[in-house]
Amino acid sequence: MEQKKQKFTAFTLFVAIIAALGGLLFGYNTSVISGAILFLTKDFNLTVFQQEMVVSIILIGALVGAYVGGLFADRLGRKFTLFFTTVLFLIGTIIIMTSHSIFILFIGRIIVGLAIGIVSMAAPLYIAEMSDPKHRGALVSLNQLAITIGILLAYAVDYYFADVNEWRSMFAFGLLPAFLMFIGLFFIPETPTFLISRGKKERALIISKKILLNKSEKIVITIPKDKKVSSWKNIFEKSVRPALYAGIGISIFQQITGINIVIYYAPKIFQMAGFETATTAILATAGVGIINVLMTVVALWLIDVLGRKPLLKIGLIGMVASLFILGLAFMFATKILHIISVISLMSYVAFFAISLGPVAWLIISEIYPSAIRGRAMGIATFFNWASNYIISLTFLTLVASLGTSVVFWMYAAIGLLGLWFVVKKIPETKGKTLEEIQKYWKKSTAKR
Repeated sequence: MEQKKQKFTAFTLFVAIIAALGGLLFGYNTSVISGAILFLTKDFNLTVFQQEMVVSIILIGALVGAYVGGLFADRLGRKFTLFFTTVLFLIGTIIIMTSHSIFILFIGRIIVGLAIGIVSMAAPLYIAEMSDPKHRGALVSLNQLAITIGILLAYAVDYYFADVNEWRSMFAFGLLPAFLMFIGLFFIPETPTFLISRGKKERALIISKKILLNKSEKIVITIPKDKKVSSWKNIFEKSVRPALYAGIGISIFQQITGINIVIYYAPKIFQMAGFETATTAILATAGVGIINVLMTVVALWLIDVLGRKPLLKIGLIGMVASLFILGLAFMFATKILHIISVISLMSYVAFFAISLGPVAWLIISEIYPSAIRGRAMGIATFFNWASNYIISLTFLTLVASLGTSVVFWMYAAIGLLGLWFVVKKIPETKGKTLEEIQKYWKKSTAKR
């Protein structure tokens, strides 16, 4: 029987946008350092290792945030968890912008990292549970679009303040979206899934009806029979393990294919390629940020049309080719190296933006049972940030010891491994309800 075409409601779009401000904060606060580090290096006379620490220490906070964020989301609620992150963003940013020593700067960066780690799983989780199946891909991917807008905004702010060396103002600008999100959270509800887990079925039904435009649509809300299902032990049960490993794997590959060496170190990469001033390097980086935003918009349309798995395949093939060409350009160090570097990085980011960028976060918000979804997402997000930390901490050291070309080719080889993983381990979830996805894992486990 053919299903009626479902339209998402203005209410669903509104709550998704408010939650996606967390994605904007995620993108802005992880990327603003790419321009600020050029001036922090001068003001604090940083060594190469200290530069890597300033960039990557935020990820230590994100690791902890990802781990505890899942616990908060399952025990205290998705909405409360988002509230908590905005407070952390505000506190951490104020500490960074007023710091006069490396130690205080590190403290502020760790606090902001905590917020980023929590919101990176809480925002897509909230949106997924507030979306209908037909549009869940696009709505959850609004969070990734917000991340790319945050990244581009960070590049624009960095460029604006570059001529006056105002790194404090670069960080301070992040207070504005944090405050907007804090206010917006007062106008959105808790998710039906969490309300049901707390026995608030009537309230959950009211929210569910607001999510569906077609009032005749049958709303089915199930209450978990086993109250122990939310324990940590249940995350590692046989029926959950394949989903857990798939989520962890896609989260790791999102990072170890090298995206955040571009996000964090793009101005430095462009300087290596021949851009002489910090301002021109940051301007070139802004071009990469624009491509990231535009292609993520394309992904919002494609993700519920082509599906998750085809986009992952196309994206990974394109990313591998772009990294290979970039490595060749640095190897031969041609006169047009700066042009090839810009084109290659733009191509790489474009393919990432239609694949691993939005799809990895979408996959981990879809594939887990509702009772443990927050904690399972927390585990996957923890591995995401752990991989991010390793990549960002080692990039400059690897370039110094192996050479730029070899490093980019190494990331390309990892991309090929990621392509194999997608083909073998990632299911297609397009158009399926969260309950149908859970049944898929149970059936696949039973066949083994």
